[in-house]
Amino acid sequence: MLGLLAGAGVVAGGVNAVAGGGSLLMLPALLALGVPPIQATVTNSISVTGGYSASVLGTRQDLQDQGVRLRVLAPTVVAGAITGCVLLLHTPPGVFAKVMPLLVLAASLLLAFQERVVRLVGEPHGQPAWLRYLLLFGVGVYGGYFNSVLGVILIAVLGVVLVETMNRVVALKNALQLAVGVVATTAYTLFGPVFWPAVAVLVPATLLGGFAGARLGRRLPARTLRAVIVGFGVAVAGVLFVRAMS
Repeated sequence: MLGLLAGAGVVAGGVNAVAGGGSLLMLPALLALGVPPIQATVTNSISVTGGYSASVLGTRQDLQDQGVRLRVLAPTVVAGAITGCVLLLHTPPGVFAKVMPLLVLAASLLLAFQERVVRLVGEPHGQPAWLRYLLLFGVGVYGGYFNSVLGVILIAVLGVVLVETMNRVVALKNALQLAVGVVATTAYTLFGPVFWPAVAVLVPATLLGGFAGARLGRRLPARTLRAVIVGFGVAVAGVLFVRAMS
């Protein structure tokens, strides 16, 4: 069964490199192994953090002169991530089982409209400073609590609060995403019900898939792949909803 999980990890890493949303593939694989929903979510969050590190290294050139901005925004996102982790660890399993289908569906739909979300980047907006921090705190809460499709949400929010080029927004997104991943990994390692055998399988598998996906990405139709993931995510949400109601 762990071999099946490794396969899902390789595919998820490749999908992340091409279209994004790979965590929506790993999560149902964990559930299919019989891992309870909260434990599956915690394990999934830890398993993707290595990929976040690779993304930061890949875009570090566009991040070099954004140090001041990162030091201003990161604490808000980190505070939100801590809040999200605490909320997840204190959510009763029965409640989370009912919330999880909604989260999977929301993440799937957000991935479906990713291109529209990305088009928000670079448009001038004049929100007050408090709204910027409120939005980033909310993103941090989501990342600590569920994590799937976090990058899409971060790009959307950064597009609302900043006027920047896509490359610089993506670099900042990667750094903030890594900050959330470090918080989640630390919190769940210390206090969470992590399924460590799955982490040991998924981390190298996703890195391998990400490397392969980066090399093959130009040959694959990202839009078609994204549509398959969205359809898969919606189907998983339906199955989880039926299971939660039964």
